[in-house]
Amino acid sequence: MPRRSGEIAAVDAPRIKTDRLAPGDLLFFGSRRHVNHVAIYVGEGRFVHAPNRGGTVRLDPLDGDYWRTHFLYAKRVLEWHAPADEAVASN
Repeated sequence: MPRRSGEIAAVDAPRIKTDRLAPGDLLFFGSRRHVNHVAIYVGEGRFVHAPNRGGTVRLDPLDGDYWRTHFLYAKRVLEWHAPADEAVASN
C-alpha cells in the first residue's frame, strides 16, 4: 500500500456506498475531490485514524460534524474470506 493519501486513493479498488461499509474499508476525506486524509472503517459508524503527523491514533464517528462534511468516498481494498476451517464449521 502506498504511503501518501493521494497515492492510496489512486489504488484500483471498488468504491463502496456508505450504507455498505464493512470493517477494513478505507475512508477518504478532503475537499473539492482532493484527498488529504485516509482512515480505516472499524464498524458501527466509527473509524480509526491518526489525525495528524505524530498524533495519537484514535477512534472517531463518521457522522461527526467535521468528518461528515469532509468525507469523499470509501474503497474496499481487501476482500475478507473465512478461513477454510471456519467456513466448514458454519455449514
